[in-house]
Amino acid sequence: MPTIFKKLEKIKPVYDWTYKIMLFICKLLLIGDIIITSVTVAGRYFPFFTAPHWGEEMVLTLMVYMAVLSATLAIRKRSHIRMTAFDKYLPKKVLLTLDLLADIAVMALGVVLLIEGLDVIKPTGNIARFAKYSSLPNLSQIWMYLPVAVAGVSMVIFELEQVFLHIEEFFVPQTEKKEVQA
Repeated sequence: MPTIFKKLEKIKPVYDWTYKIMLFICKLLLIGDIIITSVTVAGRYFPFFTAPHWGEEMVLTLMVYMAVLSATLAIRKRSHIRMTAFDKYLPKKVLLTLDLLADIAVMALGVVLLIEGLDVIKPTGNIARFAKYSSLPNLSQIWMYLPVAVAGVSMVIFELEQVFLHIEEFFVPQTEKKEVQA
């Protein structure tokens, strides 16, 4: 195995660490979403229980976080939606090239999400600075736009790993890679 791939293999814990953090955040968001939804629905049907007036907006905000962050997790596990109808008919090198191009395009999208997400939430930004939640007027909607930037960062991190793995497949035969892992 070429030495560059051995050196790059040492940063795999960064990918693992990022994945675990994103997964943990998604789990917390799901728990919060379930609790807030349950309390809000219970408040509608039980007269002795008062539903929080901010419940629906917070549920939507948590759902935005879960949607964009869980999408980045799918990149790492290669479980995102893909079209594989012609994969069995294409030569392996062509398929690897197409996968590499797709990953580069998704990484570019991650960079755009990061840049635009930071632009929206920056203190001098025109959008999030003035937008407030209607049920929580003291809370800025920066919190609703923040996951776009966070998703951009994790997309770039996970796509770097995928690009590295595709490039490694070009240069390292599978038999040699299996020997090293054993």
